[in-house]
Amino acid sequence: MRMLINVAETVVADALRGMAAAHPELVVDAENRVIVRRDAPVAQKVALVSGGGSGHEPLHGGFVGPGMLDAACPGEVFTSPVPDQMVRAAAAVDSGNGVLFIVKNYTGDVLNFQMAAELAEDEGVQVASVLVNDDVAVIDSTFTAGRRGTGATLFVEKIAGAAAEEGMPLERVEALARQVVASSRSFGVALSACTTPAKGSPTFDLPAGELELGVGIHGEPGRERRAMMTSREIADFAVDAILEDLDPRLPVLVLVNGMGATPLLELYGFNAEVRRVLDERGVAVARTLVGNYVTSLDMAGCSVTLCQVDGELLRLWDAPVQTAGLRWGR
Repeated sequence: MRMLINVAETVVADALRGMAAAHPELVVDAENRVIVRRDAPVAQKVALVSGGGSGHEPLHGGFVGPGMLDAACPGEVFTSPVPDQMVRAAAAVDSGNGVLFIVKNYTGDVLNFQMAAELAEDEGVQVASVLVNDDVAVIDSTFTAGRRGTGATLFVEKIAGAAAEEGMPLERVEALARQVVASSRSFGVALSACTTPAKGSPTFDLPAGELELGVGIHGEPGRERRAMMTSREIADFAVDAILEDLDPRLPVLVLVNGMGATPLLELYGFNAEVRRVLDERGVAVARTLVGNYVTSLDMAGCSVTLCQVDGELLRLWDAPVQTAGLRWGR
């Protein structure tokens, strides 16, 4: 097992200690597994809390800061955080204006965030929740009922985060987050399996010369396996799968996201093919983001996410943000 770790049991704790050392603008509680922006709670502001299993970095901890999340709760690798983490995070960031939970559609995340919302409300915190379920590859899987939550989580956290930063009330921030979810679709492709520290070997078998079309961010099965395809062929398949389910009448945000082991050289080349397909289909592109944002440990591959945006969503996307994983405009 070739990994830059000490032992598998301390991977998350060690990463959190390193994050704390690199980012003094964050309060990183490695023992209780909560990451909070240092100026929280921010007066007169709705707070955003998200989280999920570790292994998808920079999601979610890398998106804590002005313009995005107020707190994130990292679980063990590919394992949901527990309700106590979420309740602790909500209490740390609530200014009295309410807290929005942003939840990816995986069974453990959904159940634990639901329980946390009930517990937080018992303590006097007003909580709203938004479920992200953007993956068009499959409906129902080992980890989910319905569609999986993937790349659109970044769009939700950024746009809702900007709305909260402007002082919008909880009901409006929640409505905008739901609009982003409804306007977003994703599709992922694996060129290799990922390896979790605890297992020390690939999490699924993908023979040499094959790829998985529609893979999930934990290595869940997709639609089908095929012999290796070119970047052009993969872009045709992935974008067409999205556009079968999303008919944009407005410009779109494009996220070409690496799964962790695919270099930017390849991702930018793939983005050129994605843009070609969108141009051929008559879909206007408002903004494009390319890089590793919602990863799957060391998986080679990528995902494409499209989000149809009106003027307000685009303005909120462009608003300043300052986090470890995403920053512009400041």
